[in-house]
Amino acid sequence: MDLKQLSYLLEIAKQLNFTKAAESLHLTQPTLSKMVKHLEDELGVILFDRSGKYVKLTDAGMAAIQQIQVINQSVQDLYTSLNDVSNLRTGSIRIGLPPVIGTIFFPSVVAKFQKEYPRIDFHIVEEGAKKVESRILEGKLDLGVVVAPVDNANFEILPYLNEELALILHESHPLAGKPSVALMELSKEPFILFPDGFAVRKHIMQACSKVGFEPRVTYESAHWDLLAEMVAANTGISILPQAISGKINNPSVKTIRLTNPTIPWNLIIIWHKAKYQSYAMREFKRFISMTAIIKS
Repeated sequence: MDLKQLSYLLEIAKQLNFTKAAESLHLTQPTLSKMVKHLEDELGVILFDRSGKYVKLTDAGMAAIQQIQVINQSVQDLYTSLNDVSNLRTGSIRIGLPPVIGTIFFPSVVAKFQKEYPRIDFHIVEEGAKKVESRILEGKLDLGVVVAPVDNANFEILPYLNEELALILHESHPLAGKPSVALMELSKEPFILFPDGFAVRKHIMQACSKVGFEPRVTYESAHWDLLAEMVAANTGISILPQAISGKINNPSVKTIRLTNPTIPWNLIIIWHKAKYQSYAMREFKRFISMTAIIKS
């Protein structure tokens, strides 16, 4: 049994189909099946139930895959730690973040970091917060930037940005002249929001529910600049993070503080508690801690 064979087992467990796994591994299906049979004979257990159209992991197979994942992560950590020793001040960071956060996080943080560490590369994956969390746990990402809260049982957490969501509306709106607006005052308004699955939307919907109404969402977009343009066209109101509303450069759009309640929007950096931290990761976390914007 060697590491390559273990990686083959992981691919079969992922695909649950010998033919698809063989294609992914650039092997013939008979070669892959023969290898698995040899390992099963060596271990004295059946790893895969082949009785149906798709293979299934047996109890022994599930136990084996769990241990193989641990071994695979340990091997990755070994290579990373050795690379740290031999290649000081180099490396790469795989970072995941929801699209909305990228607008805020990358221009102000990553560009500055790479001026100081030009030989550290970033591999950026835009995903929803839950996918970012799961990919970190799977070892496919090194860290993520998400909106608090998260389950901290598996993650180390570094607060980065602590602010509120803000109301944006057209300059002609009756509420546009007020210094602040209570959330309940928006109960009859048409809302223009990010789609379901965005953390911003989730926080807005929860806050509105707590004060006793469900927003009437008339338009949706995954792009904050389009939301702002629709508000500028006087088609409704929107609620955005202050860091984004501050980027709107349209005199027709007014930004007003929300009250009763305020809606917190706190960005945090998360990474796997048990995973080895590379030189690049350690330096990036140090840099983030120095540039964090936490308001009291």
